[in-house]
Amino acid sequence: MINKILVANRGEIALRVMRSCREMNIKTVAVYSEADRKSMHVRYADEAYHIGPAPSVESYLRIDKIIEAAKRSNADAIHPGYGFLSENAAFADRCEKEGFIFIGPSSFTIATMGDKLTARKTMTGVGVSVVPGTSEELSDENAAHEIAKKIGLPIMIKASAGGGGKGMRLVYKEDEIIDSLRAAKSEAKSAFGNDAIYIEKYIESPHHIEFQILADKHGNVIHLFERECSVQRRHQKVIEETPSPLMNPEIREEMGKAAVAAAKAVNYHGAGTVEFIVDEDLNYYFLEMNTRLQVEHPITERVVGVDLVKEQINIANGQKLTLKQNELRQNGHAIECRIYAEDTDNNFMPSPGKINHITEPLGLGIRHDGYVYEGYEIPLFYDPLISKLIVWAKTRDEAIQRMKRALYAYKITGVKTTIKFLEKIMDVPAFKEGKYNTHFIEDHKKLLLETESYNKQCEDVAIITAFIDYLAKIKSASSNISSVTTSNNWKVVGRRKSITRL
Repeated sequence: MINKILVANRGEIALRVMRSCREMNIKTVAVYSEADRKSMHVRYADEAYHIGPAPSVESYLRIDKIIEAAKRSNADAIHPGYGFLSENAAFADRCEKEGFIFIGPSSFTIATMGDKLTARKTMTGVGVSVVPGTSEELSDENAAHEIAKKIGLPIMIKASAGGGGKGMRLVYKEDEIIDSLRAAKSEAKSAFGNDAIYIEKYIESPHHIEFQILADKHGNVIHLFERECSVQRRHQKVIEETPSPLMNPEIREEMGKAAVAAAKAVNYHGAGTVEFIVDEDLNYYFLEMNTRLQVEHPITERVVGVDLVKEQINIANGQKLTLKQNELRQNGHAIECRIYAEDTDNNFMPSPGKINHITEPLGLGIRHDGYVYEGYEIPLFYDPLISKLIVWAKTRDEAIQRMKRALYAYKITGVKTTIKFLEKIMDVPAFKEGKYNTHFIEDHKKLLLETESYNKQCEDVAIITAFIDYLAKIKSASSNISSVTTSNNWKVVGRRKSITRL
């Protein structure tokens, strides 16, 4: 049985995993870089070990240092979270060989599904539809023209080992193919150390829909329904919701079965996500499989009522799934907004820095997965995600209104954030009506960004004014206390304590 878990990650996901561990009476071990010495996950864990300098290549991506920390802490298992080493087959293999339980699928499964060409072949073999395109690595530049003619423009050139929008190029014109191909190969080599690429037909007006799956080590596989992830910027998800406003019961059942078939095809165990591209006519195609916990997993937890991290741990412990497919239901509607430290007025450039003030939204139906606090300095070395704001309500309309209220109440100063940008999305008619696809942000860019600067300036002035007024009141209160006679010293002490609590 697992009694102690090392979480090989940082930030909000490390905290999220640790919270479930605490409820299960499992001890947790944090690892941290020099930049994360004061991070919240370090404070929350039962133990913490320094693993290197700030750059992730010298700390969070160092397998040897993670394993060393696991040995020193006598951990039984390692949870990779998402990102970093979570889909690294070599890391999973090393954990297995060193005697640690890797909370995730086998290294073979990660390697199979991590390579998009291999994944496409595997899915085709079990009858899961894939986007028309090549089934082998494209090594001949001249062949790209013939392939484009066969499947038709536009095409998407993709890195076989890619992810996060890297190593991808959308091509509309034939004379752009070669340059785009070379650029994709170069970026793929730099990002993944692998320049293998392939070509897919580009689906116009695509929807990005993914299915959450759980599979134990005894051959039992279930899905926990879909998530709509079509609000994207540069191929990165910004807002997710469930249920998807696009789906109907028939297509949901079909896609759920396809997701389960995909997991069974690679002897999957653990939590994973099967991603699909869906066109306007509800034709769906396998896109890829993420062999880890997804950033957006909380909305599934809220609607289905399942703690996915606890399920991961139970599966890693060798337990059978107790959840039955015919007993699972979608209850209500959930939306997640990703809050980034980014400057929306400056092409979404990262905005690292010190958090001067933070007011987190509260109230019915709100969940906040974050890791920052007042005085914390967001480092420039990692993804600028600050937190995930999740709301739940009985209906989609109510969930949108609740998210608007939560975003309005969410205040952060010291760094620029995407809060106001997200708040605007909630008011766009296409989003409110659920009629959007992956082009949503680009299609509404002017509406979403044109007044951002003015609104931000107004908000900053209001916050500064309020803070000046607050300081003035403190000064006035301190002045009144100093005038109190020493015979009333007990009153002075009491008032000083009350001021400290302001």
